[in-house]
Amino acid sequence: MRFAIFGAGAIGGYFGGKLAAAGEDVTFIARGETFRAIREGGLRVESIKGDFILRPAKVTDDPATLGPIDVILLGVKAWQVPEAAQAIRPFVESGAVVLPLQNGVEAPAQLMESLGRGSVLGGLARIFAFRIQPGWIRHVAGPGSITFGELDNHSSERCRHLLQRFLQAGIPAEIPSDIQVALWEKLVFISSFGGLSSLTRSPIGILRTLPQTRQMLEQGMEEVVRVAQGHSVPLTDEARRRAMAMLESLPPEATPSLQRDIVAGRPSELEAWNGAVVRLGREKKVSTPLHAFFYSCLLPMELKARGQLDFPA
Repeated sequence: MRFAIFGAGAIGGYFGGKLAAAGEDVTFIARGETFRAIREGGLRVESIKGDFILRPAKVTDDPATLGPIDVILLGVKAWQVPEAAQAIRPFVESGAVVLPLQNGVEAPAQLMESLGRGSVLGGLARIFAFRIQPGWIRHVAGPGSITFGELDNHSSERCRHLLQRFLQAGIPAEIPSDIQVALWEKLVFISSFGGLSSLTRSPIGILRTLPQTRQMLEQGMEEVVRVAQGHSVPLTDEARRRAMAMLESLPPEATPSLQRDIVAGRPSELEAWNGAVVRLGREKKVSTPLHAFFYSCLLPMELKARGQLDFPA
């Protein structure tokens, strides 16, 4: 099985590195500084599961040189998915399957619009990792696992085969009974944490301890559960309880990627997190006042990062 990792940041770098270290045929598709760093120095991964350096690592900045690929792990940011879909189209036309690992619930539909339903799986990663610098990834929390499956939840040989490859590489992985439920459960977790953490500039240790911010976390989670239900996804309040349990398990200094990007003045996944909750809620006439507050307050900084607004920091 030949893997291509499109997006060699924290997520793509970690999981691609694990697969390659286990002997799988993995090529990273990267650009600019990341391409040069991996080509010249390999890929360095520091992890609570064990550090390793992949040297040499197969990397290219020209996907056309790769030839047929079996599986593409899509590790780009959520807002980069439509552009990535066009870049990976030749692989899909040659039979590759795409496994998106973006935060949020909209990436599979965006990919299907460009690539067709049969080539796209649903997937998510449970990991807190970030890029120290190009070619250097640090995994600090979370199981480092992948949950994935066919979008209509049917049992398939390709998913069973891929599951075996992940497990052999030491990557905890599962095929859930309902991938849509799994995707929405992660949105319950990340969107409330991400919005509140980004707005308050506070780590999870503070947010889950102060009664006022803990109540906001729970309220935000309840909103996402209601939106999911409005879209006929059978979430219950148990999803909120599991999300709070996950937040309790994180190290107190943990922050979400949304906060880190916004603080650094980079484009973020705001539209795919809080923006999606508001947008998808509006489609089904489900009120999401807290997520609307998060989104509206963070939007000026997002637009500034994208060069659409200009104001002093």
